[in-house]
Amino acid sequence: MENRVIYTENLTKRFGNFTAVDHISFEVEKGEIFGFLGANGAGKTTAMRMLCGLSHPTSGKGSVAGFDIAREPEKVKQNIGYMSQKFSLYEDLKVWENLRLFGGIYGMKDKKIVSKTNEILQELGLEKERETLVKSLPLGWKQKLSFSVSIFHEPKVVFLDEPTGGVDPVTRRQFWELIYQAAERGITVFVTTHYMDEAEYCDRVSIMVDGKIEALDSPKNLRQQFGATTMDDVFQQLARKATRKAD
Repeated sequence: MENRVIYTENLTKRFGNFTAVDHISFEVEKGEIFGFLGANGAGKTTAMRMLCGLSHPTSGKGSVAGFDIAREPEKVKQNIGYMSQKFSLYEDLKVWENLRLFGGIYGMKDKKIVSKTNEILQELGLEKERETLVKSLPLGWKQKLSFSVSIFHEPKVVFLDEPTGGVDPVTRRQFWELIYQAAERGITVFVTTHYMDEAEYCDRVSIMVDGKIEALDSPKNLRQQFGATTMDDVFQQLARKATRKAD
């Protein structure tokens, strides 16, 4: 399928006798915002690590950005962006230095790095903070900059691991505007979140329970399916089935 950016079939990860991810199968299309939900211990972090080429599957198969996650993990890493709640920015570098550094890591040409840096600082309204050390920025600005760094090289897909933890609702909403803009440019967004209101912003949502995907559809369809008024209601209904303890 031409538009398929993420694909898994019976993807499984075992640690000894423990099956962390249990035969999950799903697809994500180009430009889709895909929410990947699950309570602590459900297996979503392990699944995300496999998709990012950081952990080798025990069985099953999968591809990300056209590359096999088991056979071509380095190619996968080159074609994705990644951002976690623990920011990937270097606190003791200036704003522009962070952008330059990551551009270099992604193998971009100097000229492209300069033009892209100027473009991003303008988009974020950070031109005046160009020379500011990242550690001096407010949390919300750090998150926006961190997201911009993760898609600096225009990857086919960006993985966001609870990217909005610890910030106020207004800043979270602004952050989601950046996500929408990236998706409109054709970047696929794969996001985990603990905030169920954010699940409503996704095109489709999967919910993991005890290593398996128990539900996968648009937020609207999931609410109808479970007779729920909010995604939080859906999540609570499914989470109650869990037998595993949290991490």
